[in-house]
Amino acid sequence: MRQFYPIILLTISNIFMTFAWYGHLKFKSTALWMVILASWGIAFF
Repeated sequence: MRQFYPIILLTISNIFMTFAWYGHLKFKSTALWMVILASWGIAFF
């Protein structure tokens, strides 16, 4: 089971970043650097 952890985590990360990107497209009034900082901050923690 341990060999599947990287695949599972990468899949979850990919899904999360996809939603973050589409969220950015929905709120275009926000500055790009703030969106990048927020998405990386959420993904990091």
